[in-house]
Order: sequence, then structure tokens, then C-alpha cells
Amino acid sequence: MRSTSSIARSALVLACAVALASSAPAAAERGPVIDAEAIRAQLDLITSTDRVPGALAEVSDRRRRPVTVTSGTAGLGTGLPMVGSAGRFRIASVTKPFTAVAVMQLVVRHQVRLDAPIETYLPGVVRGTGEGHEIDGRTITVRQLLQNTSGLPDYVSFLSPGDLREPVEAAELVRIALAHRPDFTPGDGWQYSNTGYVLAGMLVERLTRKDIGTAVTELVIRPVHLRDTYWPPAGERRIRGPHARNYTLNASDPAGPLVDVTEFEPSWAGAAGAMVSTPADLNQFWQELFGGRLLPRWALNQMLTSVLAPDLGPKAEYGLGVARLPLSCGGGVWAHGGDLAGGGVANVSGLDDSGRAATVYITALTGGASIDHMLGTFDTALCS
Repeated sequence: MRSTSSIARSALVLACAVALASSAPAAAERGPVIDAEAIRAQLDLITSTDRVPGALAEVSDRRRRPVTVTSGTAGLGTGLPMVGSAGRFRIASVTKPFTAVAVMQLVVRHQVRLDAPIETYLPGVVRGTGEGHEIDGRTITVRQLLQNTSGLPDYVSFLSPGDLREPVEAAELVRIALAHRPDFTPGDGWQYSNTGYVLAGMLVERLTRKDIGTAVTELVIRPVHLRDTYWPPAGERRIRGPHARNYTLNASDPAGPLVDVTEFEPSWAGAAGAMVSTPADLNQFWQELFGGRLLPRWALNQMLTSVLAPDLGPKAEYGLGVARLPLSCGGGVWAHGGDLAGGGVANVSGLDDSGRAATVYITALTGGASIDHMLGTFDTALCS
């Protein structure tokens, strides 16, 4: 499995995407000002040239009026149209903003200090072994875990496809990472790491005395009424409710038929990428978060306090569970993206400076072009 957000490593760069069309004056608005045909043209490219069975874009303007555009089918050989805005899918690393908000809820309650060492809350857990002997939780803060400035190696980099079959404990994922050399001294660089978010999930579990899925449901999902969003427990490999099938390339025959990987063991993604949601719910999440209904303004400002994230591209920054990315039409978007190679899905979701939210996802990973075109669709959705 690749990173639960290899998009966030390199492909979440929107500056090279092409914005199409323009919007009518706001004063003349009678409905959402969105160029659906420009979006559809991008999605059709994904479902034809890129061999992706299905693709979707959901855009919600600042008045929360949605437009949904789809292309392709919900499953190979089924003839069924691609599911719509209420179709569930694995959101991969877009889980990270939810985990970060849960941590920030504990900050608001004065149970966590962002600049305290993780050792304060998980004593003895973050201790490197072997090549990772330098790693010490007494020198890594909670903020650094959430901001990807901890230097912790990414456990996903050391997994093979065969590792993803059985449920796994979060502590085991951390142990995998801690046996490897750190990427840099804590605070001295930026490098995307799922390990930091697994530890953040363990922190939430320790302080709430609830499993991470229950804690995030109570702290984040339920307060803003995300009715189709849930955290699958370990061992639950199927997606509940309406959803499209997911696919990936056959490693031994990349040009051959796609492999169905809809069933996926979520515990391998954990607090870094296990959640299931819908395009409509994700757009609502962003608008509720930035509307102040999950965190007080001072806490949200902490989330948005960012550092340069050069791996994400020119002018990209990363806060606490959210990336700040430029748009080709000017301004920017607070967003996150993710993909699950073992789960055959990629997506990107966020909110721009005008309050417009967008989510784009594709149902197969067929190579870098499909990711680039997905990101181009995201840019088009917010710029057209």
C-alpha cells in the first residue's frame, strides 16, 4: 500500500491544473454559479483515457447549494450509472482533518497542549528501536505530529500488499515505523507521515477512554450531523450502504483487467485514513468547520497556522490536518487529499476562500495521470 495520501506527497499540486470558464457576477446569482460542463469534460477524460470506471465531483457554493457531476459507472460490467452525492466511499487521508479536529477538541477542553511532548500523554510509547534508536517521544510535540514536522518515518513505506489482509493494532503500526531511521530532527523539516496521525489517534483514545472511531463520531461527526459518515471498525471490510466498486491495476499485468479491491481492512489506515463518507457530507464538514461550528475561532486559527510543505508543490503549506494550496484562478483552498492503493480509491476535498466546497473522487488507481486529472477537476470545480 502506498501512503494513505500519496496525493498529499506530490500530486496535491493544483498550480499546474487548468481552470476553465468563468462565473457570472455574484449579484446576478439565481443558482450555483458552476460550469458543470467544464467539470464533466474533466471527469470524462478520467473515465475514458485513464481507464477509471467511475468519477464524481460535488460542489457546494457558500449558500450550500450543491451541484453533482458524474461520469462512468458504479462497477465494471454492471451498466449501473456512477453513484451520486450520497454514495459512500473510503476517504483515505481526508480522515486526517477529522482526527486533527478531535485532538483540537481536547485542546479546547484543556486536556491537551499542542506544544507538549507526546510523551506527556503516551508515556513510553514513542521510543525508537534498531535504526530508529534516536526517536524519542520526549522531543516530539503534539503539534509536530499533526503538522508532519515530527520527522517520524511513515509506517506505510515499509508495508507490502500481503500485510493488508488481517486487522492490526495501532501500536503495531507505530512499532513498524519506530524501527526505522527518522527523516529529520523534530521541527527541522516537513515530511508527510501517517505515523503521526496513528499516534494522534492513540492520544485521543487514551484521553477519551474510547476507541478512535467512537471518539471521532462523538466529537466531530455527530455534532455537525454527518449522517452518512462513519468509522469502520477493525475487521469490517465492506462499505455500508450505496457505493461504487473500487479497483486497482494488476501488478503482474498492468495493461490487463483491473482488480476489484472494494473490500479493504480499515485498521491498516487507522486514524490516518480509515473513514468512510460521502461527497455531500465532506462538503458539509468543511463548511461547518470553517463556519465555527466545530471549534472556536482561536482553535481553528491554530489548525490553520501552517508551515511550508515543499513536497506538496510551490507555495503549498500545511497546518494541523489541512493543507493550504494555490488555485490556478488565484487565491487558495484549505484541503486534503488521499488515496488507498489497497482500497483502489483517490479523492481530494476542501473549501476555497469564497466558502465554496468541493469534493472529487475516482474509483480506481490506474497511474499518475488519473490523479493529475482528478486534481485538475478539483481546480476546475473551484475556479470555473
